[in-house]
Amino acid sequence: MANTNYTELIDNLIVAFNETFLMCGISLALAIVIGIPLGTLLFITGRGLFWQNRLLNLLGGFLVNIIRSTPFVILLVLLLPFTRLVVGTSIGPVAASVPLGIVAVAFYARLVESALHEVDKGVIEAATAMGATHFQIIKDVLFPEALGGLLRGLTITAISLVGYSAMAGIVGGGGVGDLAIRYGYYRYQTDVMIITVVLLIILVQILQSLGDFSAKKAEKK
Repeated sequence: MANTNYTELIDNLIVAFNETFLMCGISLALAIVIGIPLGTLLFITGRGLFWQNRLLNLLGGFLVNIIRSTPFVILLVLLLPFTRLVVGTSIGPVAASVPLGIVAVAFYARLVESALHEVDKGVIEAATAMGATHFQIIKDVLFPEALGGLLRGLTITAISLVGYSAMAGIVGGGGVGDLAIRYGYYRYQTDVMIITVVLLIILVQILQSLGDFSAKKAEKK
C-alpha cells in the first residue's frame, strides 16, 4: 500500500474534477438541446394530442428505451467506434462526453415527456379553443406550466451524469472515477477512495439543493 502524497492528490483532484465538470457540462448541454425537443415530440405525438402519430411515437420511444435499458459500461464499449468517428479518439473527457451525451439525451427526454404529461389537459384545450397555434401551445402553455418538473428532471439527469462520469474512468475517460480507480483501487490507497467519494457526495448534495431551489422558485411563478 503506497503512502499518499496529499499535495499531489489535491492537484490531481483539481484536474479530475475539471474533467468531470467538462464531461457532465457537455452531456447536460446535449440533454437540454436535444432531449427537450425529443421529449416534447414523444409527448405531442401521443394519443389524443395535436400531433398524434403512433408510428413516430413508437419509434422514438423504442429508441429511447433501448439506450436507457443498456448498462452504461456496456454502452461505453459499444460506442467506442462511434466516439472515435465523432471526436477522433476514444480516450479523454471529451470522448467520454459522446456516450454520456447519448445517455443524457435519452434519460432527460423521458423526464421531459413525464413533466409535460403533468400539465392539465384542460389548459391545452382552452388554448386550442382560443385559437393558439401548436407552436404557441408548446411555447406559451406546455413549457411554462411544466417548468418546475423540467428543472427537477434536469437535476436528476445532472446527478445521474456525475455517477456515469465516474464509470467513464474505466475506459480512460478521465475525471474523478479515473482518479479513484488509479489510486484507490490499483494502488490500494483507501484514503484516496474515501476522499473522492465524500467529495462526490458533497457535489451531488449541492446539485440537488440548487435543483430543488430552482424548481420551487419556478413553480411559485
